[in-house]
Amino acid sequence: MRLFFAALLSISYAAFATDESRVVAVSVNGVVHPITVEILSHVIEQAKRENAQLLLIRLNTPGGLFDATRDAIQKIIACPVPVITFVTPAGGRAASAGFFLLEAGDVAAMTEGTNAGAASAVLLGGQQMDPELRKKIDNDAAALLRSLVSKRERNVELSEKAVFEAKSFTAGEALHQHIVDMVVPDERQLLTSLNDRTVLRFDGRHQTLRLSRPLVIEYRPGIREEIFSSIADPNIALILLVLGALGLWVEYLSPGLIFPGVGGAILLLLGLSALSVLPINWVGVALLLLSFVFFALETKFASHGILGAGGAVAMVLGSLLLINGPPEMRIRMSTAIALALPFSLISLFLVSLVVNARKQAVMTGPSAMRNVTGVALTQLSPSGKVLIRGEYWNAVSSSPIPPGTPVRVTEVQGLTLKVEAAK
Repeated sequence: MRLFFAALLSISYAAFATDESRVVAVSVNGVVHPITVEILSHVIEQAKRENAQLLLIRLNTPGGLFDATRDAIQKIIACPVPVITFVTPAGGRAASAGFFLLEAGDVAAMTEGTNAGAASAVLLGGQQMDPELRKKIDNDAAALLRSLVSKRERNVELSEKAVFEAKSFTAGEALHQHIVDMVVPDERQLLTSLNDRTVLRFDGRHQTLRLSRPLVIEYRPGIREEIFSSIADPNIALILLVLGALGLWVEYLSPGLIFPGVGGAILLLLGLSALSVLPINWVGVALLLLSFVFFALETKFASHGILGAGGAVAMVLGSLLLINGPPEMRIRMSTAIALALPFSLISLFLVSLVVNARKQAVMTGPSAMRNVTGVALTQLSPSGKVLIRGEYWNAVSSSPIPPGTPVRVTEVQGLTLKVEAAK
């Protein structure tokens, strides 16, 4: 009897577990860059392995790189699992590149209190361009957006205004004007509303979602993705780069400290790795290198702070010009100044230590013995013994010197001092 109930319980549990619908979820926060594409590629692979009913992409981004956005859209469109793009939490946004990702989803949803749109900034990077070139880029982006929105049977005309007029929409406006498909208070309500909903896939197929008992499986990024996602912000990458350069410079000025050199090398490589996935402006790179050269020359030449001030100005300008991308990918002015000023002050402090050290009298070696006075212990005619700084030395003199006579060192010859009578 017990075996019967155990078997019945096992069958009931299996049926209960089978009724669960797996939903693989990932959050896209911050700027869109190549690491974002890599994460989306891996989460889609996981959704296929898990036989997921749905892939949920949470969006909260100010935008990002247009090339990376295109790659991410291709991943979403080719995903064999229905994709829900969801702007969350309240107060979040899907601006610029994020708006393209939102419209790429089979179902586009927003949380109450979010906004989306303003998709033109991702194209230009805040740079002045020829009107004809601007028109071509706008039309290219608008064509991409039309291909997404029309396939999803959403409002094409208003969606294009996000590109041509940088228009942004609240969640309510986006729903009312059919730019998104749903507005819900939270993720739980979203999954409930999606149950038994038929979605139109990009290839024209209709697919019904079965989410009576959704089981949300969070995507866990690998260590590499975690590190690069954390430091891919250009502001953080620049901070790592500058701190790394400072550590190496401290090690150069004070050899043997070891820790600044080791830590600086690690931070410098991390900063360079983060910048490697971003579009670099080589004028900015040249200005940053010039700033480091100016700071280094400050220790060699007495410029009265001119080289240090020039280094600070070059660092600020180089930081602002370093990233050749949209505004949300640029180095902030506050970050550039916050790095340049402390670096300059630390550099001037280290330079002052070097200058003061050079001004001090030499305390060791043959040079330190010259002009030091002592007393003759024996007759110097020409050699004998002298007492210098409490030490007994062999000494020679060009003229006889009687014992007890004060003497002055004129030269060091190996372990023998050449002295003369002190006047």
